[in-house]
Amino acid sequence: MDSWIFAILPLLAGWLLDLLFGDPIWLPHPIVWFGKTIAACEHKLNHGNHRKTKGALVALLLIALVFILTWILRRLLLPLPTPLLLLFDAIAIFYCLAGTTLIREVREVFLALDRSLDEGRKQVARIVGRDTSELSAQEVRTAALETLAENLSDGVIAPLFWLAILGVPGMLAYKMVNTLDSMIGYKTDRYKAFGCWAAHIDDIANYIPARITALLMILPQVLSTFHSRLFTFVWKNGRNHASPNSGYPEAALAGILDCRFGGPHYYFGKLFDKPFIGENERALTTKDMKKAVRVNRTAEVLMVILVIIRYIL
Repeated sequence: MDSWIFAILPLLAGWLLDLLFGDPIWLPHPIVWFGKTIAACEHKLNHGNHRKTKGALVALLLIALVFILTWILRRLLLPLPTPLLLLFDAIAIFYCLAGTTLIREVREVFLALDRSLDEGRKQVARIVGRDTSELSAQEVRTAALETLAENLSDGVIAPLFWLAILGVPGMLAYKMVNTLDSMIGYKTDRYKAFGCWAAHIDDIANYIPARITALLMILPQVLSTFHSRLFTFVWKNGRNHASPNSGYPEAALAGILDCRFGGPHYYFGKLFDKPFIGENERALTTKDMKKAVRVNRTAEVLMVILVIIRYIL
């Protein structure tokens, strides 16, 4: 059997498991272990002098540790029957993908908002870092759709990109990079120094995937309409974000939906004056959410196809 088949089978199995199940609450998850390890390191080291140096060492060591341990585990499985290694890779890929869970969470935000504004605020707080207690209904919907676009890159496209480049060890190492950034990569008094390296490493790791994500989102729209305005829109608005990467998938979705994202938001009680992405400040609806979900799923399928092509070639 050709070697590329042994790479494609775990990819398809892991991806289908995510499509079917998402992240079951009852299932132990390595990302939770990543988070507990990061929290323990931060609690022990994020004080006193040399916080930036200590944060850099924590980030680099944890990322390297995940890559090395995964590589060693796979090497130990090589002499054993082939299905064991395929199963390990499939489960690892399943754990690293978050497409279905993300879509479920965004749908729940819109359903909760239909019941009450307070429920919508509480539901969107599960998936965004900003303060949600004072958000309007429009701001709740906007926050959910921004997160859907941004996390398509972080939760699906980027893991698959690093799988294609560095295999399963690289995919899991990327998840540690992303978890570090989501926990300590903030420009607040507490994390600004300690999480500086984590944030920069995440920016580097997501630079190419974020732009691939935007391209995969808009390409089907451009091909179906034979109009290139979305390329111009993303190029113009993708840089209107505090992150060097997140603005591109957000701009892609804002262009597809013809709406406006971004603007000032509170994080940890502090106002961050973010630029706007897009100009059409129209009301968002459940119909927009359903269209955004279709865009996400299409981009996800296209990325899986690209990874398969990379394995074959």
